[in-house]
Amino acid sequence: MDVSDLRVALFTGNYNHVRDGPTQALNRLTGYLQRQGAKVRIYSPKSPKPAFPSTGKVVGVPAIPFPGRSEYRLPIGIPPKVQRDLKDFGANIFHVASPDFLGHRAVTLAHKWREPVVASVHTRFETYPRYYGLAFLEPFVEATLRRFYRRCDAIFAPSESMAQLLREQRMSYDVGIWTRGVDTNVFSAARRDMAWRRSLGLADDEPAIAFVGRLVMEKGLDVFAEVVDILEQRGVRQRVVVIGKGPARDWFASRLPQSAIFAGFQRGEDLGRAVASCDLLFNPSVTETFGNVTLEAMACGLPVVAARATGSSSLIEEGTTGRLIEPGGNEAFARAIQLYCESRDIRLAAGEAGRKASERYEWDRVNQALVDGYLRVIRLRSQGIRPISRAR
Repeated sequence: MDVSDLRVALFTGNYNHVRDGPTQALNRLTGYLQRQGAKVRIYSPKSPKPAFPSTGKVVGVPAIPFPGRSEYRLPIGIPPKVQRDLKDFGANIFHVASPDFLGHRAVTLAHKWREPVVASVHTRFETYPRYYGLAFLEPFVEATLRRFYRRCDAIFAPSESMAQLLREQRMSYDVGIWTRGVDTNVFSAARRDMAWRRSLGLADDEPAIAFVGRLVMEKGLDVFAEVVDILEQRGVRQRVVVIGKGPARDWFASRLPQSAIFAGFQRGEDLGRAVASCDLLFNPSVTETFGNVTLEAMACGLPVVAARATGSSSLIEEGTTGRLIEPGGNEAFARAIQLYCESRDIRLAAGEAGRKASERYEWDRVNQALVDGYLRVIRLRSQGIRPISRAR
C-alpha cells in the first residue's frame, strides 16, 4: 500500500469554525493527502460563519455550544445518517483529533468495523482544570484521556517533549511524532514594518514584547501580567503588544499597563507583519503541546522567552534562540526578558539563531511523517498485530 491507497476518515471537534494552530495543521494535512492522491473525509461540527474555508469535504455532525465558551462546538455523537456516509466512504484508517464524544464514538466504530484508528494530540486537556479553580479534577481527566488513547492503535504528538510526557503518563505504548511546520513566506524577518509600529505609537528603539494567541486564561495570561508588573517596577523600558482576541480580553486589558497595545486579531500576512514588527515573544503557556506561535516568532527572527513545558522545550535552544523558564518562576521570566530588552545585540543574535533553527520545519516533510505512520499502522493490522493496551 502507498499513500494514494489511503482513505482517511478524520474526526475533530473543530475543523474550521475557530482558527487556531490545530485547525490549521489539520487543514494542511488534508491538503497534503489530497495532493498525494489519497482520499479524505472530515467529520466535524459545521458553523454558519466559519473562521476560514475548509480544505476537503466536511460532513457535519450534531453539536451544541460548549458551556461558557460558545465559540466552540461540542459534538454529541455520530448519528445513523453520518454512519452510513462513513461506511459508504470506505475508510481504511480513522484519525481522531480530539478526545470528545465524537472521538470516543469514532474509536468505538473503528473497533466494531475492525479498522485501524490513530489519534493526534493537540492540547494538554488535563491541565485545563487548574485555570478554572478545579485542579483536583486533573487526575480524573488524565485517567479519562489514558483510557481513550489506549484504545487507539497509535497516537501522535507534535513534539518529542510532548511524546515523552505521553509515555510517562502511560497514555499509549506506541507514540509517534507529527510535528508542525511554518510558512516562511508569511513568517519572516523581512516582514518587519517600522511604519506599522509607528502607527501603533511604538518608538523605533522601544522593545516590543509580544503576546500572540487567543485571549483565554489557559494561555497563561495571569503569569504574563505578573511578569510585566515586575518589569514595570524595575523601570525596564518596554511596551506590550497583544496580538489576538478572546473572551478574557477585558480582564487582560485591566491587568496590563495602560500603555499596552491591543493590535487585535491578525491573520495571514498581517499576522506575519505584526509578529516580525515586535522584538521578542513571551509565551508563558504550559497547556500547548507544540507552540505554533513560538515557531512562527522564531521564523520572524524574534527571541522567545517561554515556560519550560511540552512543545517549547523541543523548539527553543536554551540560551541560544531564547530562554526556557520553569513554570512559576516569574522573577526568572522577568530577568530573561529584561536582558533582551536592554541588550539589542543579544536580542538580535538570539533572533537570528531562532530564524535559522526554524528552517528545519517544512510542512510537506512534517505531514509525510504522519502518512508514514498511517501506512505503518495499516501494515501492522494486516499482519494481525494489535495495539498494546497494557504493559506486559
